[in-house]
Amino acid sequence: QVRLVESGGDSVQAGDSLRLSCKASGFTVDYFGIGWFRQAPGKEREGVSCDVSGRGTVYADSVKGRFTITRDRAKNMIYLQMNNLKPEDTGGYYCAADFEASALRCAPTDYDYWGQGTQVTVSP
Repeated sequence: QVRLVESGGDSVQAGDSLRLSCKASGFTVDYFGIGWFRQAPGKEREGVSCDVSGRGTVYADSVKGRFTITRDRAKNMIYLQMNNLKPEDTGGYYCAADFEASALRCAPTDYDYWGQGTQVTVSP
């Protein structure tokens, strides 16, 4: 059974850093597309960063240079390191897996399995 469980969300001040974690089970993170998405109140879910095995990594323009997506094959974990956080980064953060992984893509509709989310709140 495929399962994704996020953790690491918190309430922080602007300029702080956080690392979100996502524990995967039921599949190996090494071979598929993985992504982090976020959803602010009243807004649609958007792609933050996605990494597709053998096809590369993509970041939203708003987080380039501040966020980094990684995967730990030994622990079957996915991470999102977030530095220099801004109030506009506030939202629910979700990790997801794309089992087709046919292209480097980062739209929510391309991802098959989702975690329950973890909340990040950034105060000015």
